[in-house]
Amino acid sequence: MPMQMEKIMSQGSFEKVGTSSERMYGPRKIALCGYTASEHKVFIQLPERNQLTPLPLVFAEEADLEKTLGEIMALPDKSGLGKDSHISRAVILSGITEEELHTIMKAYRGLGLPKPLWAVLTPVSENWTLSELLEELTAESKALNDPKR
Repeated sequence: MPMQMEKIMSQGSFEKVGTSSERMYGPRKIALCGYTASEHKVFIQLPERNQLTPLPLVFAEEADLEKTLGEIMALPDKSGLGKDSHISRAVILSGITEEELHTIMKAYRGLGLPKPLWAVLTPVSENWTLSELLEELTAESKALNDPKR
């Protein structure tokens, strides 16, 4: 399956992500939503196992739903570690290169975990609450997977 990661733009449209080595918007960080405490360990080991520069991780939970993505990305490395999360499963990437994004997505597929919603931080989404982003990603995922499309 070809890699077709898309990112939300200010007009609500999408833009395909390429393979540039230029850093995308925001601080270097990954926010993970909807993962169990036992799955957290897999993500801590992901960079080393895939020859990636280590990335700070935030494990978002229910208490973070009304925080903006900017606030979540400002949390310290490993915030929420060891706490099960029961919100929608999502991976939100920030400040990485497009090359790293493709490497992370490929590595994720190799983990055998359920498919998450994917997003990258943008100047617009940075001001959205986590709840708003998850709702938008869920709606867009349903629309993209609609057989009538």
